[in-house]
Order: sequence, then structure tokens, then C-alpha cells
Amino acid sequence: MASVLSYESLVHAVAGAVGSVTAMTVFFPLDTARLRLQVDEKRKSKTTHMVLLEIIKEEGLLAPYRGWFPVISSLCCSNFVYFYTFNSLKALWVKGQHSTTGKDLVVGFVAVVNVLLTTPLWVVNTRLKLQGAKFRNEDIVPTNYKGIIDAFHQIIRDEGISALWNGTFPSLLLVFNPAIQFMFYEGLKRQLLKKRMKLSSLDVFIIGAVAKAIATTVTYPLQTVQSILRFGRHRLNPENRTLGSLRNILYLLHQRVRRFGIMGLYKGLEAKLLQTVLTAALMFLVYEKLTAATFTVMGLKRAHQH
Repeated sequence: MASVLSYESLVHAVAGAVGSVTAMTVFFPLDTARLRLQVDEKRKSKTTHMVLLEIIKEEGLLAPYRGWFPVISSLCCSNFVYFYTFNSLKALWVKGQHSTTGKDLVVGFVAVVNVLLTTPLWVVNTRLKLQGAKFRNEDIVPTNYKGIIDAFHQIIRDEGISALWNGTFPSLLLVFNPAIQFMFYEGLKRQLLKKRMKLSSLDVFIIGAVAKAIATTVTYPLQTVQSILRFGRHRLNPENRTLGSLRNILYLLHQRVRRFGIMGLYKGLEAKLLQTVLTAALMFLVYEKLTAATFTVMGLKRAHQH
């Protein structure tokens, strides 16, 4: 228990959260472009910089940063839990205790709880991020939230408390995204190590980027569905009522393909890949530097090397 509640785990958690916030802030406009292309079905697919220039021209210079605070709040909470849990469990396993099925289930359970706790924040930040956007799709119902608290209040009042968990199912499925990334990362690493004794920092960055790109591409259709469900402001049902939540993910995927072809599932992928790879690289850079600096200042040894 002392390992789980250790000072080192707290340092890793804070450093991970700070790294995530820094990276997301720098590359936030890329995520804005991705979300617009996912949700606004009638917006033509263009290069990322063209979409951003279009948004700035129509909505103002700061429009790509709309909804920054709720996104950062969600990301900070999510990554704090992830890094704290991961490093706490790693501390236990390093001390001679091998991984077991029970421990693997604990990690999986923590990931599920993390999704359930942070989904309401992601729903609200998706709505706020898209508020005031110039949509091409006339089926999208605009929102008028005054802030995070008002958004929670209006969603619960108008759509019911369950609407705060829109997109939970695809979010739970997307827990496998890091597993796919890790599988390809380890496979590529093994192939390179057959040809050389040691991997350089550039090698690690490249295979990490490739693995993340593969995982993102494979799961991107689910991410598109997740964004649409979280936004929940489309009139898609026959009664022309606002559709807050779709239980059947396959229905959404089918509708997207039927109306826009298979590439309709991948609108915004370019921006997502740029944002994902660059954000991950900067996040881990800040994370590693911050943990190293903290342990140096405090005179502690890094027991858990990454």
C-alpha cells in the first residue's frame, strides 16, 4: 500500500498531467479541425491548415481554441488518474511481484472507471468546443451554454442525466487503443533490435509514432461515432427530434458510410494523426524532463525508469 500511495507515484501523476496539458494546449487547434470534420458531415474534407484558416476567417482568431478550458480539465483529470495508477501498480510489480490475471483485471477496471468518471466532462467540453461554430449541416441544433456549469444544468434539464454519458460505449471500446499501439510498438521494436544492438532516441520516436498512427487509424471510425454521440445535437430520427444518444454504434457507422462512403468514417484523420503524434511526443518530453528535475531537486532516485 505504501508503494501505491508513494510520493514518486504522485510526482509521475502530476508530471503526466502537466505534460498532457502543455501538449494539448500547443496543438489544440488540430483537435478543433478534427472535431469539426467529424461532426459537421457536410463540411468538405480539406487539408488541416485550410480547415483552420476557414474557421479563423469565419469565426475569429481565437475560434480554434474555443472550449480549451473544459478540454484541459478533462484531460488533466484523466491523465492524472492514468499516470498515478500505472506507476503505482508498476511499483508493486517491480518489487518482485509478477503480473497476474488479477492485476491485469485491476488495470482494466481502472481504465473503465476512468472512462465512466470523465465522460460527462468530455460530453460538456465537446458541446462547448462546437458552440458558435459555423456549421454546414442544417440538421445540427445549436447550443447556448454560458459556461461549464450551465452546460451541465441544461443537458440534465433538457436531455436527462444519462445524456452526460453519451458515447460511453465507444469510449469503453477505445480503451483498447493503447493496447493496439503497444502491440505494434513492441513488434516494430523487436524487428529493429534484430538488426542493431540498441535503439536511438530517434528510432524510439519513429516506431512510437508509427504504432500510434496505426492504432489511431484502426480505431478512428469509433472515435468519429464517439464525437457525434457526445455532441448529440443532430436531428437524425424520423420524428425530427434531437437525438441525444444512439445505442447502436453500427447504425451510426452504416448511416455514415451510406451517405458519404467509406471515407466518411475517416474525415479529420489527417488532423487527428498530426495532433496525436505531436501531442504524444511533447507530452512525454515534458513528462520525462519534469519527473527527472523533480527527483533531482528532491534528491530522490528514480526507481521506475521508463
